[in-house]
Amino acid sequence: VQLQASGGGLVQAGGSLRLSCAALGRIFRIDDMGWYRQAPGKQRELVATISSGGSTNYADVVKGRFTISRDNAEKMGYLQMNRLRAEDTATYYCNADVGSWTEDRSPVMGRYWGQGTLVTVSS
Repeated sequence: VQLQASGGGLVQAGGSLRLSCAALGRIFRIDDMGWYRQAPGKQRELVATISSGGSTNYADVVKGRFTISRDNAEKMGYLQMNRLRAEDTATYYCNADVGSWTEDRSPVMGRYWGQGTLVTVSS
């Protein structure tokens, strides 16, 4: 299983970006998906999570500006980020609790992380 995050870039304060997270592999199930971020010199922090049923949870600092969503059929997760601020600058990571098949067709559940995508917001 691999999670591939994309969509980061450089944007001016007040602008928008949409991050995507693609889950690849012999996947039969995806439970919670989430986005985390890590700014230079800081610990990784939760940004938002979404359950398989669509229930969402946000960090207070992004509520009202960011929206997490998913497409279960396409095995994709998204983070729409609006009204970006300089303090949103960080590397953003997606993660997901994934059920997949091993080579010998055994089911296995695991938590996986994407490689990170850099978001830079200029003030």
